[in-house]
Amino acid sequence: MEHLSGAIAPKPQLKVSAKAKTFVLDTNVLLHDPQSIFKFEDNNLAIPVEVLEELDAIKTEQSTERGRNARRVHRILSELLPDSRSMHEGVKLENGGTLSIIINPYMADPALRDAPLMQKLRAVLSDFGKKDNRIIAAALFVQESYPPPTILVTKDVNVALKARAVGLEAQDYLNDKVPEEFDENSYREIPVTIYEIQRFCSEGEFDIGKDVAKTLHLNEYVLLRSNEGKTMPARYYGEGLVKRLRIPESIKAPGGISIRARNLEQQFFMDALLDDSISLITCFGKAGTGKTLLSIGCALHQTHDDRSLYDGLSISRPVIALGKDIGFLPGTLEEKMKPWLQPYFDALEVLMPSKPAKEPQFAAKKVSKKHKKNQPSALEVSRSESVSSHGGGNGHSGGGGGGGAAPIKPYERLIKSGLVEVEALCFIRGRSIARRFFILDEAQQLTPHEVKTVITRISEGSKIVLIGDPAQIDNPYVDSRSNGLVYCYNRMKGHAISAHVKLTKGERSKLAELAADLL
Repeated sequence: MEHLSGAIAPKPQLKVSAKAKTFVLDTNVLLHDPQSIFKFEDNNLAIPVEVLEELDAIKTEQSTERGRNARRVHRILSELLPDSRSMHEGVKLENGGTLSIIINPYMADPALRDAPLMQKLRAVLSDFGKKDNRIIAAALFVQESYPPPTILVTKDVNVALKARAVGLEAQDYLNDKVPEEFDENSYREIPVTIYEIQRFCSEGEFDIGKDVAKTLHLNEYVLLRSNEGKTMPARYYGEGLVKRLRIPESIKAPGGISIRARNLEQQFFMDALLDDSISLITCFGKAGTGKTLLSIGCALHQTHDDRSLYDGLSISRPVIALGKDIGFLPGTLEEKMKPWLQPYFDALEVLMPSKPAKEPQFAAKKVSKKHKKNQPSALEVSRSESVSSHGGGNGHSGGGGGGGAAPIKPYERLIKSGLVEVEALCFIRGRSIARRFFILDEAQQLTPHEVKTVITRISEGSKIVLIGDPAQIDNPYVDSRSNGLVYCYNRMKGHAISAHVKLTKGERSKLAELAADLL
């Protein structure tokens, strides 16, 4: 669109279909999905020049996902708009729509500062030094210039509210949102007869029939229930067949305590965690439902012997978001990540306590005295290693002799040996993670593109577990339907290598359960 100086606002030169909608894209939409330019079908797209300015400021972020996406958007636009004429007049896209760069003359020409549109804007938006306000003003100019309707697409709720306040329709970017009616129930119950329950218990599998089977997804967990109240948990294996769960009575970390599932949903979760054929697990659950403890416990249970499929456990969580740089924290990578990974260290402390716990969480049964006598505890091993490696004072002891370093905790021994590895998501691009059990906590804070970046790092022989609570989101640019966790579940359900579990019952404590429900 050409910028003409004068009292009359210029009209766009590109001929567009009056039947099509015109979408004005905010910066955060392009950063969220650089390919969004091609996902509006045969409609008209308008990008304010202020968006290019914001992208230009972000593109210098070398180690962040935002910086990469900003540079990707610049490359896409430079290919679509190769010269000044196409920048001003716009271009046709392959999907039938159009793309234009918008220069708002009301912002650029002092002669238009008192136009009716500007007076309308000043009544709501007083500070036009803010890029958000200038983008809204550009969208209003597009609304005047193009045939209706004009819609501002933004992932910033505050921008959407301000746009609506000045009479402009605003929407979230809906392309990667799961449907409003998407099913996130914990599990389904399937009515059966008491004889079918008995046959299932003896044979370990049962044909539920085609009518029921067509409503289920592959690897979906169900509960068989008879009219007499007898129940049996099962997993759907396809072709109408459900099979019994394959879980041990208890599991344990090397040198740690035994734990077991305490409710039906945790049995489902443990079955998926211990199944080598499942490479991807998504798990929803509020605080205290056992997501972290069970996932770490099952991971360590499968990594402590020579027959293990996995060489170790990798754990991580977003530092607010995937692209957030953690360089401002002092120390090594492990020290930088420790504040963000403290919940995992708490779980490891429960699984491998420094002192014998009287009633460990999720304890299945006490370890026999004979077993204790024949096998040294993890605490004894860690103390002996601490003495041998830190025999003299190393700065932790007070004076000269006799002090020695404080004994390391049992789980710290696993970290030092590399069995447990701390991962920083901002450095995961380009890696190939082989033969690892990878746990990604707080996955609801990630965008779908960020989750894709992580999952595509997983090599053959590895398993990734995404856990989180879609009801607790701090990232301002995702919500309960557009975050990476629910998006991944919705797109991957029904595949043979993926499974999903929802945990609803809190097991941390009665107080934690009550607080999670009522506060």
